[in-house]
This record gives sequence, structure tokens and C-alpha cells, in this order.
Amino acid sequence: MNEREIGELRRRIRRDRSNMTAIFGCYVNEKKEIISEFTQPLSIMPENESEKYFALLKRSLSGKLGKNLVDICFQTAQVADSPEHKLLMALRDSRLQDEQARCALYQKILETVRLEGNYLILLGCETYDVPFRGKDGFAQPDSGDESFTYFLCCVCPVKQTKSVLHYIHEEHTFHDGGALQTVAAPELGFLFPAFDNRATNLYNALFYTRDVAQGYPELIDAVFHVEPPKPAAQQKEEFEALLEDSLLEECSLEVVRGIHEHVRQMVDSHKQSKIPEPLLLSKEDVRAALTGCGVSEEKLAKFSVDYDAEFGFEAQLNPENIVDSKHFHIRTPDVVIQVNPERSDLVKTRTIGGMKYLMICVDESVEVNGLPIAIQDQEAVPASV
Repeated sequence: MNEREIGELRRRIRRDRSNMTAIFGCYVNEKKEIISEFTQPLSIMPENESEKYFALLKRSLSGKLGKNLVDICFQTAQVADSPEHKLLMALRDSRLQDEQARCALYQKILETVRLEGNYLILLGCETYDVPFRGKDGFAQPDSGDESFTYFLCCVCPVKQTKSVLHYIHEEHTFHDGGALQTVAAPELGFLFPAFDNRATNLYNALFYTRDVAQGYPELIDAVFHVEPPKPAAQQKEEFEALLEDSLLEECSLEVVRGIHEHVRQMVDSHKQSKIPEPLLLSKEDVRAALTGCGVSEEKLAKFSVDYDAEFGFEAQLNPENIVDSKHFHIRTPDVVIQVNPERSDLVKTRTIGGMKYLMICVDESVEVNGLPIAIQDQEAVPASV
């Protein structure tokens, strides 16, 4: 799925657009015991409550594609005949009315999700009559024959608020309102099936995680039985370790800056092009950046071998998972420097008199703790200083 397709579904998940008929749920305590299961028809639900349910479901389609939202890809054999795909299809085809299938999904989540405290599992299903879009990009509601039936699942922590005073209008006084159990934004969730090329794709699902460091591999294995994708934070750590191990002494400030600039330009160009498909970074893209920085052929060869071993042959990565294009930080045990990514050229490394230094060009104004300071010429500094 691309960003436009995700956005198209997100815009549907509201009371006045969706044709969901009910919200299904399961409330779980910290001991992994089901406190209650419920089915709440939306037709008799107060509008303010239904909008809150829709808002929670919609959050499971939020965040960055490839980072918070990752594709789950089934093998052909799984789609043809596998218990995990049959369960998902039973949920979809029954519009979540299959109680046995719902209970089976609840149980898989109970056995694999580890959240602190209580949590709520929410399910919603609808059929979207996909309008045809002309070359101008505008929808034509009266044309198009694609019908997309899908369901959303999300897992939301339930947190207890502190007891506070609240106003009782009838008594004109304040009283202790007691602690409340409130539902927080989803920690994880998924969409099945995928909405690829604005059509049903039974070979894919879309998995959501709020925390990019959490991949929930046990849940992915239990529900989809596929190789869990590496979390974005793990990809970044492994890529950085790969560069350090393969380049060794050639992993300089100039090389890291060159990779950062190369990726930043790729990201900016992709945004300007408005191509909906996610941007991917290949091994050859990184090699080109390393070559431009003067990395030796020996180190380039080692990088290629190590890249294939770590990520797979011809693997492509989301560039924003491995390089933070919006920030450029330099850190020592005692100093942290934050640099405008577009002006990382202002920082250089030097060895003077056997001591290693970071040098920053400061032709413009300089502030320390918010106070403008003057920088004196070396010759003007008194000898006693």
C-alpha cells in the first residue's frame, strides 16, 4: 500500500462515511484474563461515543509507511490453504460476525502481546465501494465496480487516571470524581486485506506499531505466520553497526556526512515528485555515496558482502529507517552538537599537536545559554589567559 491508499481509507473511518454496523471488542486485564467481550451496534450508539471508537481504529493506519506501518506478505501456499489465512478470511467474510473466529483471534493476541496493565482489543469491518478515479485524480462516485471489504484490529492500553475533583452542576459544588479507566491510543494493530492499487489484495496485510522499536514478532508469527519484518529502530542500529564494522578507520565524519546528505537529497526529491509509492534505498545507493566520499575499493567490497549477509541479497530499505534526514547530531561523552542538516559542512575534524578536535565555523552570531557572545582573535587574547 502507498500513502494515498492509506489516506483514502483513513478518510472513510468516521461515522458519516463508514458503513460499519458494529464495533466488536474484548477487554483484557493484566493477568491476560478476558474481563468482557462486547458487540456494540453503531446504529444505537451515541454519536460522541462512536466517533471515539472510529478515532481509535483510524489511529491503526497512522504514522510513517515503512516505519510505523509495514507490509505483511503471505506466501502463495498460505493464501491457497493455511489456518492463519483461513482465520483472517473467516473474520472478513463474516463481517466479524463469526464468534468462533473472533475468539480465536483474541486468544492469539492474549498469548503473544505483552502490555503493562489492562488493554482493549477493538475490531471493525466495512465494505467500501471504491469510486473510479480519472487521470485528473478526482473520484467519480457513480463509476467503478471495485468493492473492498476489510477489517481493522487494534490493541489499546487501558490506563487508570488519578482521582480528581470535578464540578457537580446540580449541587454547585466540587466532589471527588474517583479514578477512571480510560482507553489510550493503540499500541499496535493491523488491516486485512491490503488495499493495493485501490483494490483487494488477499496476499498482503498492513501492520501498525506505535513504537518503532517494537516489532511484536510473536504476534506477527501467531496471526500471520510470516517472517516478522525488522523494526525500524533495529534496522537503524544494524545499519550503523554494519558501516562501523565494514569501514573501520575509514568511517570518518566526511563519510557519515556524505551518506546523510545523499539520503537527505533522495528523501527531498521523492517528496517533491509526489510519487505515492514509498522510497527505497538499495545497496548500490549506499555504495554510490561511499564511493563519492573516497572510500577504498577494499572497504566497499567488504560493505557489499556484509550488507547482503545482514539484510539479504538485493534487499532495499526505507531510508528514513536508517538515516534521520531531519537531524544531524555529533556526540562525545561530554559534548552533544546539533547541526542544521543542510549545513553539516560547517563541522570538520582536525588533529592539532596530537590532540583530536571538532572544528565548527561560526562566521555568524553565536549564543551560549541564550546569551550572545563575542569570539576574540587568538592574537588578542592576553598571555595570562
